[in-house]
Amino acid sequence: MTDIIASPGAKGLLREIWGEADMVRRTAALIGIAMLLVAVLTPWAAPFDPTAQSLLARFRPPMGFEGANPAHWLGTDELGRDILSRALYGLRLTLLLALLGAVIGLLIGGTLGLLAGVARGRTETVIMGAVDAQIAVPFTLIALFVLTLFGSTLEVLVVLLGLAGWEQYARIVRAEAVRIMALPFIEAARCAGASPIRIALTHLLPNLVSPLVVQFTLSLSNIILLESTLSFLGLGVQPPTATLGAMVGVGRDYMPTAPWTVLAPAVLILAVTFSIQILGDWLRDRADVRLRQR
Repeated sequence: MTDIIASPGAKGLLREIWGEADMVRRTAALIGIAMLLVAVLTPWAAPFDPTAQSLLARFRPPMGFEGANPAHWLGTDELGRDILSRALYGLRLTLLLALLGAVIGLLIGGTLGLLAGVARGRTETVIMGAVDAQIAVPFTLIALFVLTLFGSTLEVLVVLLGLAGWEQYARIVRAEAVRIMALPFIEAARCAGASPIRIALTHLLPNLVSPLVVQFTLSLSNIILLESTLSFLGLGVQPPTATLGAMVGVGRDYMPTAPWTVLAPAVLILAVTFSIQILGDWLRDRADVRLRQR
C-alpha cells in the first residue's frame, strides 16, 4: 500500500502543530493569521479611500509627531493620501497576486513534473530541458522583457508571477514521481491493469501533497518579493493602485524628509515574508521523516 500517513482530525492536528511549534514559529503563525485577517477585512478596516488625495494634507507625519493629523495614524504621502489605508490595500493586493501566482506555478510545474516522472523517455527530456533553461536565465530579466513587450497590466503580471518558480515544482514532483514509481505497490497496480493516468491520480498525487505544500509556502514569499521588486522598479501594478512594493518605490524619493512613507509598507513586506518563510521551514521539517525521528 501507499506510504501515506493517516492524519488526525482538524482540531487534533491544529493542537499537535501548535504544541510542537516553538515561540518563533508561534509568533510567525500569529503574524500570518493577522495579515490574512487584515487583508480580508481591509475594505472595512481602512479608514480612507486609498486613492483619495488632499494636497493640503500632504506629508503629514504619523501620530505622536509634531504636525500630525489625528485622522491619519501613519501619516500621509506626497499626494495627501492616507498611508495606513494604502498599506492595507497594498497588503491585500500583494497577497492576492502572490496567491494567484503560486497556484498557477503549482498547476503548471506540478502537471509537467508528474508527466515527466510517469512518461519518462523523450517527454521527460524535453520537460527537464525546459526546467534547466528556466533555471539558467535569471527570472527578473525574463520579467523585464515580458513587461516591456506586453505592458504592466494586472493580467500580464498575474501570468508572469505564475511562471516564476514553476520549475521548482516540476523538479520536486518529477523526483518524487520517479522514486514512487519504483516502489512495489506501483508494480502491483500495473499488474492489476491500472492505466498510467489512474496510477498518477490514485497513487502518486496523494504522496506528493506534503512536498507540494512545503514548496507552495516557500514560493509565496519569493513571489511577494518578486512582485515588490517589479513594483519598486515601476514595472508592476501601475498607479494609483497601491501595492507594498510600489509604495516603497515611490516613497524612496522622499525618505530624507518623510521616511514614514516607506516604513509602513517595508515593515509589512518584512512581516509577511518572515511569517511565510518560518511556516515553510517548519512544514519542511515536519514533512521530513528523518528530522522528525531525531
